[in-house]
Amino acid sequence: MSSHSGTHRENMVYVAAQKLREQGVAGAALRTVAAEAGAPRGSLQHYFPGGKDQLVTEALAWAGDFAASRVTAYLERARTPSPSGLFTAVVREWVDELERRDFARGCPVAATVVDCSEGSEVLRRAAADALATWQRPLREGFASMGVPRRRAASLAVLALSALEGAIILSRAERDTAPLRTVARELGPLLDAART
Repeated sequence: MSSHSGTHRENMVYVAAQKLREQGVAGAALRTVAAEAGAPRGSLQHYFPGGKDQLVTEALAWAGDFAASRVTAYLERARTPSPSGLFTAVVREWVDELERRDFARGCPVAATVVDCSEGSEVLRRAAADALATWQRPLREGFASMGVPRRRAASLAVLALSALEGAIILSRAERDTAPLRTVARELGPLLDAART
């Protein structure tokens, strides 16, 4: 996930998403986020009257939109798009990201679910919404490439589940081999689903 420049509010949402990726919900402390975003201290209450839950919720929405935009970008630029090509492109971005940052940043949505799935219904729902936002272009992309709609929905769940699991394994092992494995193994299955 690339760097960001925008308003103080946008910067705080972006920084919060990166903190979630590095340290989970605990790492997205309001003062830390405001300081790293270069925002005035008083801006926290102004922009996020709902406190940390609001900031994390918006960071998760940003993450879901960003992930969805990467899927859409593949669909727009690929000369001959394929389900395996789409999945491989998403995996490749994660491989590059993990290697470039020495495995320091994972998925902010997964980190939030691990930290808060039972403790905060607001954050659990925000995480589910972010994942749904990410699944939508996967599902629609698969369908646009000839996968029957019902199967496209199932394969979007499978692809996202495999990706998230491989990100966790890759970070734990400090090796991108799990990501490369899921791309290699899942690709033929995705392509075979086309009618």
